Amino acid sequence: MRYQQFAVSLTALAALTLGLVGAVLADDLRTVGDPDSLGFSARRLARITSWFEAQTKTGDPSGFVVGIARGGKLAYLQPTGFEDHDKTIPMRPDSIFRIGSMSKQITSVATMMLVDDGKLELDAPVAQYLPELRDMQVVKTNPATGDAILLELEPARRAMTIRDLLRNTSGLVYASPDYADPGFGNAALHALYGAKAPFRRDKPIASFIASLGTLPLLHQPGEVWEYSIGYDVLGRVIEVVSGQNFDQFLQSRLFGPLHMVDSGFSVPKDKLARLVAVPGAQPRPLSDGDVGKPQTFLSGGGGIVSTVPDFLRFCQMLLNSGELDGVRILKPETVKLMTTNSLPPDMHMAGHEAGPAVGTGWGLGFAIRTDPDFSLIPGAVGSFNWQGSWGTFFSIDPAQKLILVMMMQRSQFSENGFYFNAIRRLPYAALTIPQAPAPVVSEQESAGALTEYVGRYEFGGSASSLDRQILVADGNSWTGLESVVVESDGLRVIKPAEGGPAARAGVMAGDLITAIGDRSIKGLTLEAAFRRISGPVNAPIKLKIIRERHNDPIVIAFAREAVPSHSVALQVRVADGKLVVEAMGAWSILDFDKGEPMPVAFLSKDEFHVESGDHTRIAFIRDAAGKVNGAVLNPGPWEQRGAITR
Repeated sequence: MRYQQFAVSLTALAALTLGLVGAVLADDLRTVGDPDSLGFSARRLARITSWFEAQTKTGDPSGFVVGIARGGKLAYLQPTGFEDHDKTIPMRPDSIFRIGSMSKQITSVATMMLVDDGKLELDAPVAQYLPELRDMQVVKTNPATGDAILLELEPARRAMTIRDLLRNTSGLVYASPDYADPGFGNAALHALYGAKAPFRRDKPIASFIASLGTLPLLHQPGEVWEYSIGYDVLGRVIEVVSGQNFDQFLQSRLFGPLHMVDSGFSVPKDKLARLVAVPGAQPRPLSDGDVGKPQTFLSGGGGIVSTVPDFLRFCQMLLNSGELDGVRILKPETVKLMTTNSLPPDMHMAGHEAGPAVGTGWGLGFAIRTDPDFSLIPGAVGSFNWQGSWGTFFSIDPAQKLILVMMMQRSQFSENGFYFNAIRRLPYAALTIPQAPAPVVSEQESAGALTEYVGRYEFGGSASSLDRQILVADGNSWTGLESVVVESDGLRVIKPAEGGPAARAGVMAGDLITAIGDRSIKGLTLEAAFRRISGPVNAPIKLKIIRERHNDPIVIAFAREAVPSHSVALQVRVADGKLVVEAMGAWSILDFDKGEPMPVAFLSKDEFHVESGDHTRIAFIRDAAGKVNGAVLNPGPWEQRGAITR
C-alpha cells in the first residue's frame, strides 16, 4: 500500500527566465547591493522585514536571519528579533544556528567531491567501504497490504549503493517515530532502530555503523524512497575513503576553501556568544543539540552549525556549477547530476517530502521541483531546496539566479511550515517584471458602472508571475482530500481535511473513490488521478465512492474551492467614487497590500492601474454573457489571472 499526502495545486504556466549574467565575486555576497539593479522592488522587498518583525511583535520567541542573493550579488540580509529571547540579545547577521537536515546537502557535496577525485564510486556497494553493512537483511512485507512483517526477513535483492544513500533509496530508515509512515506499517522497525542504533553523542560514527549492521532494512534497496539516516552513513564513508575525520575533511576541503568561517560541528568558545538560543524547551537529545562543546558523533544528516552568510556562499558555489572565487569544489557535470531528479516515475514513496503528490523529485541530496502543477514551492522547474528541523530553509532557483536562505531556531519543527511559506513567497513577490505599454486613457467610467467590478478575486498561491504558483484561473482548486492511498481500484481516503469541501459533503476516512465524474480511475497513477480531481474554483466535482457496509456505490457531489492558507486574493470595491483594491488572502501581491486599500485609476474599458508604486495594471475580463468573471494583473507575457468568487 502506498501512502501519499497532498494538497492539490495546478498551474499551466512555467516560470519565466530573467537572465542575470556576469562574473560572481566573493565581495558581492558581503555587502547588500541596490535592490533595483538586482531586479527587486525595494518597497516590496521591505515587506519581508515587516512580516518577520510582525512575528516577533506578536510574541514569537524565535529570532530570524534572512538572506537573498540574485545574480551572484547580495540583495538582502536582515536579522530580526532576538538571538536569545530570554536575555533580550538582538539577532545579528552572522548569528550561528543549528541547521539540522541542511547538513545533508553539505554531506552530499563532500561525498561527490570524493567521486570527482576518483576515490569513491557512486554505484559501488556501501559494504565495499563499510564491511559492517555487508549482507544486510530486509523486512518482508505483506504483498496484499504492503505492511512490514517485522519478524520475517529475506535477503536483499541487491546491495545498497552510495547512490542509494544519496537519494534515500537505501532501505534504511530514521529511528525517530516522527518519520514513520503509517502507510507502510513500519513504526515497530523505526522503534527498533532507536533502541539498537541510537544517535549517541559520546560515540563516534564508526560505533553507530557497527550497531546499524545488526538491523534489517525496511525496503529492498532501490525500490522505495524514504527519508533516512543514509547521510550519517555517508559521513563514515567519507572518513574511510579520505583517511580523515569527517569534520577535518569538511574544514580542509569545503569550509576552508569557501571561506565558510562559522560552519562546523560545534561552536568554538570565542564564538559562543553568537550561538542562537533555542526558545522554550531545551534542545532535544539528538546529535545536533549541544553544540557548545566539541562533538564525538559527527552527524552528516543533522549535526552541522552555520550562518546565513556562510550558507549563501555554499549555495552560490552550487549555482555557479561548483565554483566560487576561482576555487572549484565540484565539476559542473557533477552539480548538474546532483540537482537533477534521480527518481524513476514508478518509485514508491514513503512519506510526503517528495513524489508526484507534491511535484517534487530528489536528486543526490536535494529536493527538486519537477512539476509546477502540484508543487507547493514556488520557482522554476529545476529549482532545488531543503530545510532543517530547527527552522532553517534554503532554495536555489537557477532560472532566476536566485538564492533564498532563512534561519531561525525552534524546538517544535511541526510549526516551521508557517515561516517556510513566507520565505518561499515573499521574495518572489518582490521581484519586478518588465512593464508592457499602458493603453491610452479614454473616457472615465461612471461610479455606478464601477460596481460591476466589485468582488473577491482569487489568484491561488502565486504572489508573482515569476513563481507561477497555484494559479486559480488555470485550473487550481481545493477539494479537501488531505491524504489518500493509491490502490488498484482507485484512491482510498485516509483523511479528508476537517471542514474542507469533501468532508462537508460527506466524504469519510476509509472511502474508496472509484470514479471522478463519470470516468473510472481504476489503475490510474497518483498524478493522473490528481489531474482528474483538479479544476477551476467553484467548478462541480462528483465522486463515486465505495463505502464499507454499504451495498451500493455512493455518489457525492460538491464544488471545488480556493486553496486555503496559501491563497492570494484581491478584494475590489468602490469608495468615494473610485475603485479601490486590497490584498485579502494570505499574501500581498504586487502594489496591493493587506489592510491598505489602494485606489486604481481608469485607463480604458475594463482596465485600471495604480498611479504610484510599480504601476500595477488590473484588467477585468467577462464571460460570454458580458458579466465580469475574472481579472488579469499586468496583462501581457507576465500576467497573473484570477477568478471572481463573489
